Amino acid sequence: MSWLSDLYKLQKRGLKKDIEPSLVNAIFQSYDRFPRIGLKERLGQQDMSLDIADAYIHGRNAMIEAGVGIGKSFAYLIPGLLINRISQRPVIIATSSIQLSEQIHKDLRFIGSRLGFTTVRSVVGKGMGQYACRNRAADLFKPEDSSSPLSTLVERILNYEIDERADIKGGISDAVWSNVCVNDCKFEQCHYKSTCTFYEMRAKINASIGDMDFIIVNQDLLIRDLIKKKEGTKGLITERPALIVIDEAHNLEAKVRDARTIEFTSRGTCRILDDALQILLKQSADTNLMPQFKFVKRCVGHIFKQVEADLLHTAKQDNDRIKVSEITGVPLTRGAQILKEFSLSLSILTSRREREIDNAFEAINGLIDLFNVFAGVENNYLIWASNTRGESTVSICPKGISQFLKYALFNGKTSVILTSATLCQSGETLEEQYAYLTESLGYRGDYMERQASPFDYDNHTMMYIAKDVPYYNHKNREAYLEAAYKEMLRLCNLTDGRTLVLFSAKEDMKYVHAKLNSEKLAWALHVQREGSSQDGVIAEFRGSKGVLLSTGVFWEGVNIEGSDLSQLIIFRLPFPVPSDPVYEYKASLAENPLKEVFVPDMLLRLRQGTGRLIRSETDLGVLSILDSRLSAAARKNYRDKVLEALPFKKVTEDFRVLEKFVQDKGITLRDN
Repeated sequence: MSWLSDLYKLQKRGLKKDIEPSLVNAIFQSYDRFPRIGLKERLGQQDMSLDIADAYIHGRNAMIEAGVGIGKSFAYLIPGLLINRISQRPVIIATSSIQLSEQIHKDLRFIGSRLGFTTVRSVVGKGMGQYACRNRAADLFKPEDSSSPLSTLVERILNYEIDERADIKGGISDAVWSNVCVNDCKFEQCHYKSTCTFYEMRAKINASIGDMDFIIVNQDLLIRDLIKKKEGTKGLITERPALIVIDEAHNLEAKVRDARTIEFTSRGTCRILDDALQILLKQSADTNLMPQFKFVKRCVGHIFKQVEADLLHTAKQDNDRIKVSEITGVPLTRGAQILKEFSLSLSILTSRREREIDNAFEAINGLIDLFNVFAGVENNYLIWASNTRGESTVSICPKGISQFLKYALFNGKTSVILTSATLCQSGETLEEQYAYLTESLGYRGDYMERQASPFDYDNHTMMYIAKDVPYYNHKNREAYLEAAYKEMLRLCNLTDGRTLVLFSAKEDMKYVHAKLNSEKLAWALHVQREGSSQDGVIAEFRGSKGVLLSTGVFWEGVNIEGSDLSQLIIFRLPFPVPSDPVYEYKASLAENPLKEVFVPDMLLRLRQGTGRLIRSETDLGVLSILDSRLSAAARKNYRDKVLEALPFKKVTEDFRVLEKFVQDKGITLRDN
């Protein structure tokens, strides 16, 4: 590939601006080869590659909406391969799902080899919770106990059958996996580091420049790297990448909040205090340490007693984030002062166990912030309580997400590409269309033309709005669920199953699942499973051509092509919960919260969900929305925004019209 050699020479001379014509030419040559390597160039794909090359050449950031079906992974991998070759620096790709990370890794191997790149060194980096920890498994191993699921799992990990959660066919519950996943890794001090997949991954993503070509990580890992580098400590990912591509960028704000959120449980907080006490006692014989730690523990006990009472009275389901009522009768200021003294003592320690000291120091500082937030001394944090994993949890998170990203990510040191199928809202100009995410993320950079989906929605799809289902609210929840259930049943029978149902709330899904289980159904019923991988239940759904009830991860990243999926049902418009502390805060900053926060956020998720239906040029299907707030009679001012944002142009509220469309298109007659 002589043109790559020419590019490399230009880069060696340091004339970056001179690379542009050669890089553009290389992109055209790559796409010219598509017919010969068995690929079909898709509308918008080449334009997206050229936009990315332009951003790199001129050192700018770019935001690009890439519609379903344009092949956006190839669109950024092709310029990424060329940029890596000429810069000799790694390209970082960050996603929000494990499934997409692994798919990108496969796509990279495929397109790299087809285009003639002989070696492409790459690594997929996941969060530590996805990896098995042999050190923890060894602590749990009991030869006499071999019957429980946990003991079987422990034995398989110690026998090197399982390195990652994805290695477990059929999935595993969060409760069981949490006992054996990597948590508070010992890194260099661990006896199992030479055979640890997590340790190996961390070494690869932090490789020296020139040792790795592509680093594919989840957004959480990228954000934690940015946080560490901003704080002046050693990052997790290699320094000075050539380019950063963030796929599924519509999730970035939530991922930053998650990464910057500190969670506290009663047991976890006591463990933090015990660890800090042990470290300090080794260095000091101070007799005041024990009573001081006991004092702070009593404060923690009172705090969580109040939190548990709040959750009992307010939380409707496990993932609800609720306000914490004022903590009274607890000497929070005194507790914070003691914690500050512990922090100071830890900060001046020197020891071979430096990582343990750093972890304890960081954890104690987090506790100081918690006490100060409760005491009203610190007001730059949001605070809420939830029942995470069956345990009362208090979380705090900085309010200024956009400011953090503005200076840590969009700072001009490395070109950043944000892409997703759902970045835009309605609007006349690109700035207006990208405005919601621009403000949410603190984005600074260029807006690229939206690359529309090449699929024929006009002729292949119809959208049905169930106008007779009553409005949903907490007071009439049962009436809504009953009416929506009956409508859902009618729709699933219309398409002979072959339906994915997306729920906004797990409680709604459980209600419908229980009712369906008592019915004699003409199709098989499936429900999503707990765990990271849903491949098993998707395979079962495709095999039976039945109905799959789902929530959460199924709103995005699921790819079911062909007649196995003929209908997508949105059970309820995915509006965020107004009382959620994060959205309550965002709403407090807006002049019109519905228009500026709740509708844009709902649209991002709705567009992701509806994107599950049409996944190829030949797919046919029906989108049904069981939320009458979207009907013409409801006269909601966001109806037009929703209809404009979605690609489904045939819209009806008449079931008979929908029936005719299904019959005319042969949707129920398409065979196995």
